Amino acid sequence: MKYLKFPILLLLGTFLFITSCSDNNDDSDDSDDSSDGSSSSGGVTPLSAFDEFNPDAVTISFDGDDITIESNGLPNHTSPYWAPTEPLYIEPVVALALTPGGIGSRGLTVTVPAEPEIAASSTATGLGAIGISVTGVPIFNDLEGDNRPIEEVIAETFDYAGAHNGPSGYHYHIESSDVPENTTLSHDDEKLIGILADGFLLYGRREMDNSYPADLDVSGGHYGETQHSDGEKFYHYHIINEFYFDDVIALFAVDLQGTPNTIM
Repeated sequence: MKYLKFPILLLLGTFLFITSCSDNNDDSDDSDDSSDGSSSSGGVTPLSAFDEFNPDAVTISFDGDDITIESNGLPNHTSPYWAPTEPLYIEPVVALALTPGGIGSRGLTVTVPAEPEIAASSTATGLGAIGISVTGVPIFNDLEGDNRPIEEVIAETFDYAGAHNGPSGYHYHIESSDVPENTTLSHDDEKLIGILADGFLLYGRREMDNSYPADLDVSGGHYGETQHSDGEKFYHYHIINEFYFDDVIALFAVDLQGTPNTIM
C-alpha cells in the first residue's frame, strides 16, 4: 500500500474516481444523467481537489482501486472549543453557549472505491459522521443525538465554523458564519467543503462564476465543472442555498445519491 500525505501532486492532470458501498432507501432521484449519457457514472473526481485538505490532519492512502481517507479530527482554524492553552483558542464569537468538552484528536477513517457511481436509490444519512471536511473535522447532518432536527437552542452552541462538541467529538453541522475570524471556511462561495461517505465532493453554495447553480437535484448534486476539474464535468454536491431556519444553512440535510461507506 502506498501512503501519501497532503498536499498531493497533480500527477500531470490525472484524475481519480471516488465512490462508495451499500444499504439504500427507496427515495430515488432520476436527475443523474451524466455528460456521457450514462445513468450511473459520476464522472471523474479531480485529484487536485485533495490539495485543499489540511495536511496536518488528513492522510490519504491508495491500494488498488480503493482510496482511504484518514483524519485526526483537528481543524486548522480558531474556535472557543479549543482548550484555552491552545494557540487556536479564541473567545466565543457566535456561540451563545458551549457544549461540554472540547477539540481533541481522534481517528476517522473511510475507504471509498476509486470509481463513483450514482446509486439506483438514494440513502438517508444517519447520526454520526457522514463526511470528512477539508479541515479534517467530520461533517454531520441536520440531526442531533436524539434524532431531533437542529433547533435554535442547538444552533446557539455552534461556533463560527458551524460546529460544536458532542459525545463523538468536535464536528460541523452548518455553514460557517461570515465573520472576520473566518479566514478558512466556506461561506456563501464556491470553496470545497469536503468529501461525503458516498465518495462525492461537497462544495459551497456557489459556482465558480459566483452564481448559484440552477440544476441541482434533490440532494444538491449535479454534473458540472469546478475549480478543480480543468473543464471536465463530474458529479458533485453543493450546499443547498436554503435557510434551514433563521440564518442557519445546513451543510447536508438530504439523502446521499451514491452508496455510502462507513466512516469509522
